[in-house]
Amino acid sequence: MPLVPRGSFFDLDKMFDSFLSPMQRPGQEEAGFFAPRVDIHEQPDRYEISAELPGVKREDIQIELEDGILTITAEIRRTDKDQQEGRVIRQERRYGRYMRSFNLGTDIHDADISASFENGILKLTAPKMTETKPRQRRIEIR
Repeated sequence: MPLVPRGSFFDLDKMFDSFLSPMQRPGQEEAGFFAPRVDIHEQPDRYEISAELPGVKREDIQIELEDGILTITAEIRRTDKDQQEGRVIRQERRYGRYMRSFNLGTDIHDADISASFENGILKLTAPKMTETKPRQRRIEIR
């Protein structure tokens, strides 16, 4: 199977990246943002979200929760050393901003959401609220 070069009409990754990043225009990858690839698993008591953030440092990741919407943002900055040494023949590494949002709904216990970051993978655990049965009480007639 022949390799499909980046920027080719048949480059599906590029097509999906452009679709998910409306601010990004062809040839100006740094101007927009990238949507990290994620895996979402539902367990009986929680949701688990794993997001790929290759090359991102822990201190460059922000996670916010507002009105049930969980937003992950991260940024990779180009270093001065990368820009100064030699002539660039080809550049495929991404620099810029990652952003992804999820609607967690109302069945999440938002105070107990936890996150960890290791080897370029951000893992979030969002515990579900336990269902409470309505209290039943007998009322005496006097």
